[in-house]
Amino acid sequence: MSACATVSSSLDEPVSGTAAKARTWLLLEQPGPWGVKALTSSHLDRALGRALEAAAGNTGVRVALIRRPGPHADSRTPAERQVYVAHTVPGNAWLHSTAVDDPRRLLDLDFAALGAGDPRSFASALGGRPHTGDPLALVCTNGKRDRCCALLGRPLATELVASGEQGIWEVTHLGGHRFSPTVLVLPYGYAYGRADARTVREALRGAREGRVAVGGCRGRSAWDRPGQAAELAIRDAVREYRADSLRVIATESRGPRWEVTVAHTDGRRWRVTVAQGASLPPRPESCGASVLGAPARMDVVAVREDRTPALAG
Repeated sequence: MSACATVSSSLDEPVSGTAAKARTWLLLEQPGPWGVKALTSSHLDRALGRALEAAAGNTGVRVALIRRPGPHADSRTPAERQVYVAHTVPGNAWLHSTAVDDPRRLLDLDFAALGAGDPRSFASALGGRPHTGDPLALVCTNGKRDRCCALLGRPLATELVASGEQGIWEVTHLGGHRFSPTVLVLPYGYAYGRADARTVREALRGAREGRVAVGGCRGRSAWDRPGQAAELAIRDAVREYRADSLRVIATESRGPRWEVTVAHTDGRRWRVTVAQGASLPPRPESCGASVLGAPARMDVVAVREDRTPALAG
């Protein structure tokens, strides 16, 4: 069977509205090999991995492991591990960082507060501070989860580092193997599919300037899938690329359709109708899938400006 990313690309499957959802990303450096579920199948203590999964549940925080691009066969553990936390909601997007000598200290974090955009426990528990370096580009390379991530993601990460790009990490899982190489750029939380080095460089340059590079963009992780598709549609319609200029303020479910309200910081609002379709013909949703599927896709079918006066706050 052909690689899932090759089939998806050949069928021109749209990437908009396919990003993993997370208001906040918590990233822990963990070198060495990763298994399918990396938090509990890596050189990280399995009990700690389970505890982190439980602590993050229903808080809006997504925990992932990261490692520096390069060989991963050894089991050496650094004396200190890099830790990042990023909140991706417009108007309060931030990226903080620290280093820890014992990853169990992450359990002292207030996960609910982090998910709500409050970084104070990251500072008090771990000594975290606002990250003053380059934005981060996380390249999914977990071949145990899907071979496309390793075959396509690892060369991309290596190329970016070799070219001098800063802030490049490998990451365990961003969803959407068939869109490999997949990349997440922080702090704003925009994900990219079928990425190449040029795409990532443009996304990093944009993030440094507070802008969004829309080429190959899957959506902002702060929103659910209909919201991701709606926001990108408005960016395309009005050519607005400032990262924090747009916000999804309401999503109403109407069967297989959604009415999404997108607001601009200048007061404009739009109503976007998003329909869930099926990607046909059937194709492998991952290289490990035993049957073909028709993955859901988010189709924007209508965009109209909402001239209803906003209620006073």
